[in-house]
Amino acid sequence: MSREPLSREEIARALQELDGWIFDNDRLVKQVAFGDFREAMGFIVRVAFEAESLDHHPDLHNVYNRVTLALNTHDAGGKVTAFDVALAKKIDRL
Repeated sequence: MSREPLSREEIARALQELDGWIFDNDRLVKQVAFGDFREAMGFIVRVAFEAESLDHHPDLHNVYNRVTLALNTHDAGGKVTAFDVALAKKIDRL
């Protein structure tokens, strides 16, 4: 999988296959709400295992029952790459 930055057109096509993700400030971003804090933390742990399997780690932010994920590739100058799209797809399957 390439760590080259994707073009805006490639990102737009990828977003059509992703559930609830947006492109913002050179990142794929998604916010997910859960019933409570415990559910949100369980989701974060599952995301951690998926991220580790790709050796690609998201920025995570949690406030009570909300989790915000942001994906970009530091090795690509903080741009979105195929690694980010692959991780977003894994997260969507959780």
